[in-house]
Amino acid sequence: MLRRMKLIVRWLLLAAALLLVAYLYPGVVVKSFGSAMIAALVLGLLNTIVRPVLVLLTLPVTLLTLGLFLFVINAVVFWMAAGVLDGFYVTGFVAALVGSLIYSLAGMVIDVAMERIF
Repeated sequence: MLRRMKLIVRWLLLAAALLLVAYLYPGVVVKSFGSAMIAALVLGLLNTIVRPVLVLLTLPVTLLTLGLFLFVINAVVFWMAAGVLDGFYVTGFVAALVGSLIYSLAGMVIDVAMERIF
C-alpha cells in the first residue's frame, strides 16, 4: 500500500515539475495538469524502455565526450515524448535540452524529498 502511494505521489509531483518547466521556459508548453500527468507517465516509460537502448547504442560517443552526450539523449527522449503527445509541446531541440535539464533537476529534488518523507 505504501509503495503504491509513494508511486502516485511521485507521479503527481513529476507532473507538477513538468508544469514548472513550462512556466520557467517558454520553449516547453503543457496545456493542463492532465496533460502533464500523461506526459510524466510517458516520460517515465520512455526513460525506462528507450533511454537504456539509446545509451547502449551511443556508448562510444558518450565515453568520448566524458558523459556529456547523456544530456543529448535526455533531450531526445524529452522531445520524443512531446512528439507523441497532444497537450505537451517542445519548440525545438534546444528547448528539449533546456526542458530536460530543468525536469531532471526537479526530479532529483523530488526523489530526495520522497526519500525523506517515506
